[in-house]
Amino acid sequence: MANTLMDTNFQFPGQRAVYKGKVREVYTLENDVLVMIATDRLSAFDVVMPKGIPYKGQILNQIATQMMRATQDLVPNWLMATPDPNVAIGKACEPFKVEMVIRGYLSGHAAREYKLGKRLLCGVSMIDGMKEKDKYPQPIITPATKAEKGNHDEDISRNEILEKGIVCEKDYLVLEDYTQKLFQRGTELAAQQGLILVDTKYEFGKTRDGKIVLIDEIHTPDSSRYFYEEGYLERQEKGEPQKQLSKEFVRQWLISKGFQGLEGQEVPQMSDTYITSVSDRYIELYERITGETFKKANLDNIHERIENNVLDFFGD
Repeated sequence: MANTLMDTNFQFPGQRAVYKGKVREVYTLENDVLVMIATDRLSAFDVVMPKGIPYKGQILNQIATQMMRATQDLVPNWLMATPDPNVAIGKACEPFKVEMVIRGYLSGHAAREYKLGKRLLCGVSMIDGMKEKDKYPQPIITPATKAEKGNHDEDISRNEILEKGIVCEKDYLVLEDYTQKLFQRGTELAAQQGLILVDTKYEFGKTRDGKIVLIDEIHTPDSSRYFYEEGYLERQEKGEPQKQLSKEFVRQWLISKGFQGLEGQEVPQMSDTYITSVSDRYIELYERITGETFKKANLDNIHERIENNVLDFFGD
């Protein structure tokens, strides 16, 4: 579709490097400054879809930055400013090579493992007798790391992380502490909107002066799973599906079309009508998670808008 931000190719003053991820593009400038641009690319099963989703980048960026500000009293983060709806500017960090996944409920990957009879996930025990989407007695941290080949996440235990020297014990204890504090705050923020924060992931980095900070997105529908609080217990008791807020609806659509990111599978075509429906759903997610009305940014000349706003921020 027209007017989606699928790719960027900026040359900002003092620019030293560019990294292009599945959804975000990160420009490294001098003085340890990063310009992170959230595109409208849609990723599912670690595959980027051929077409973008209007406003998706703006939605993810604005949720993430709002949540960063709502948690900065607990955990320091990389964010300095958001001069454009799709842009966040902050401090460059050396990322830790683990994602801190925390789960309050038996869902997603954990539920699939549980159904296979496994009661140990990333070195953490799960009790017998749980139903899918039941609440854990206490939230569990189940870290993930990127596979050496490909871009898939792989489960890893706390002990493996320490034994392999991926993170030293002193730093890892900080990551665990920050993860628990962020999840507790995220749970409280979700409850204010009538939602349950089911599970999420946090990524951290270390600044040049050795400070551990929160980086990347936080509590967005791409990185988190939410249930509607109203009717949760009744649905569990009746064995009915939970009402969810996440991009799970996209994954389920792809699965219904025979695609799960496996070798040899072809990405199904998304019609303009379906893409519009996905955009509308992301707007609904934004409004429900934040409790605010979504204000659509001007999509005319997106690249020019972003460039001008970034340059204005730096005074160029």
